[in-house]
Amino acid sequence: MRNAHEKRIILASKSPRRKYLLEQAGIEFTIEPSNFDESSVPVCAPDDYVKTLAMKKANDISGRYTDSWIIGADTVVLIDGIVLGKPTSPDDARRMLMTLSGQTHQVLTGYAILCRSMNRQFADVVRTDVRFKTLSKTEIEWYIRTGEPFDKAGAYAIQGLGTSLVRRISGSYTNVVGLPVCEVIEILIKEKVIEMNLPAPEALSN
Repeated sequence: MRNAHEKRIILASKSPRRKYLLEQAGIEFTIEPSNFDESSVPVCAPDDYVKTLAMKKANDISGRYTDSWIIGADTVVLIDGIVLGKPTSPDDARRMLMTLSGQTHQVLTGYAILCRSMNRQFADVVRTDVRFKTLSKTEIEWYIRTGEPFDKAGAYAIQGLGTSLVRRISGSYTNVVGLPVCEVIEILIKEKVIEMNLPAPEALSN
């Protein structure tokens, strides 16, 4: 992948997981974390909530970089209609992991892609079903003590030690990590923000 015609892409997030996913996809981008106050958005239907937050984060950065393409995202875990955010304490993490144990939950990531000067914007939500194995108290305590559950929606990281808690998933893996890369790349290609740089024919024959 390469940025078409020197178009600049900005990730409006300080998440190392989203940074890693875009880097793995071969996209050139810079990072400008949004300082948008998430508490200013009233809690509503989960799909609308994460999509609104993603748009707010992207718009926060686009005001300063009107010619750039901004990517914003927000992820939550949903089980039985209850939204699980990031745990605030070991007890909170313990409660979340016990709730997820042996159950299927949904990971929702709202994403937004926009360029203010071109008056182009896209926003959507991707859902992935995740099935946890039944966790013992020992497993829960061990995982909490690793420190990994903190700063993660739902108190686990599927790309880290938390992979041992997951029985199976149905849907996008990168969505669970924090960004539905397939959908994001599709939009960037469609809008001619990035393009595939094919090797020269002679390079393929060597």
